[in-house]
Amino acid sequence: MVTMKNRTETSAEELIDNLRALITEAEQVISNGVSTTSSHVISDLRERLEVGLEKLNDYYGGAKERVKAGARRTDETIRSHPYESLAIALGVGVLIGALVRRS
Repeated sequence: MVTMKNRTETSAEELIDNLRALITEAEQVISNGVSTTSSHVISDLRERLEVGLEKLNDYYGGAKERVKAGARRTDETIRSHPYESLAIALGVGVLIGALVRRS
């Protein structure tokens, strides 16, 4: 059985690997027949699934907050430097246009 690490130590890749292992184990339990599997194994799988889903929700919430904070910082920067932002956007647009036109 795979044990999950502490919430602060789990990276996205580890979280995905743990959930994949859990799904594989659950598929094995289902293929063996739920009636032949002990209730202890099923309750352990259920508990691990709940922990995994909680960690996934925490990770998603943290990522969502980081995206919101980045958008706020971008908005503040554009509002505090409107002409520079416009010049950068124009430059990027001209560059993309030149690359598309070449193709």
